[in-house]
Amino acid sequence: MTQPLEQIVRRKLSDEVFDRLERMITSGELQPGDEMPSERVLMERFGVGRPAIREAMQSLANKGLVSISHGERAKVLRLTAKSIFRQVDLTAKIMLSQSSDSLEYLKSARIFFERGMAREAAQRASANDIADLRNVIERQRMSLGRAEEFIDADMEFHTRIAQISGNPIYVAVSEAMLAWLKEYHTEMLIWTGKEKFTLAEHDEIVDRLAANDVDGSETALLKHLERSRALYAK
Repeated sequence: MTQPLEQIVRRKLSDEVFDRLERMITSGELQPGDEMPSERVLMERFGVGRPAIREAMQSLANKGLVSISHGERAKVLRLTAKSIFRQVDLTAKIMLSQSSDSLEYLKSARIFFERGMAREAAQRASANDIADLRNVIERQRMSLGRAEEFIDADMEFHTRIAQISGNPIYVAVSEAMLAWLKEYHTEMLIWTGKEKFTLAEHDEIVDRLAANDVDGSETALLKHLERSRALYAK
């Protein structure tokens, strides 16, 4: 039986250079904070021209692996969960703008995620955590009538709950989802008077967290998010 042809795809030089530079980073040859070798050194090492080096370096920057500043050598970045999510911010927002279903899926995912965060926080919250959350609510209360400040405080409140877990990936997920949803947070929150409900519900959530009431914390947060999900609209 004749085997099907397996065509070899011709790759661009810059793709080959990218792979080699990426291996230099992932292997530990280059550490976070290190400067990348100069273009001339890389040209000699790989036997390619300057355009291939520059295109590969830009690809590294686009993936968040290096930072490029005019007049300076590119530097290797320290990857964090937060920096990784920032790399997909634009594409996530485009996806949401193109599909109302995607926005609904994100709202549901956020509720599922934050219910878990509430349960985790109820078991781990310290007196300092509770004090921080109450301070955020007070700042939110002081910003009544100023939509942008009120919404920023709202986002800070939910991210602060995720921080109680001590897991930076949870915090990064929380920040990313809230940032994506903020694009669709309508002024309904302000001009319908619903901000008073938000403040009262935040108070109830913190009361349940302070009491280490795992089920009560989840219930209070679920009630809050189910009511407020309508505020995020296309």
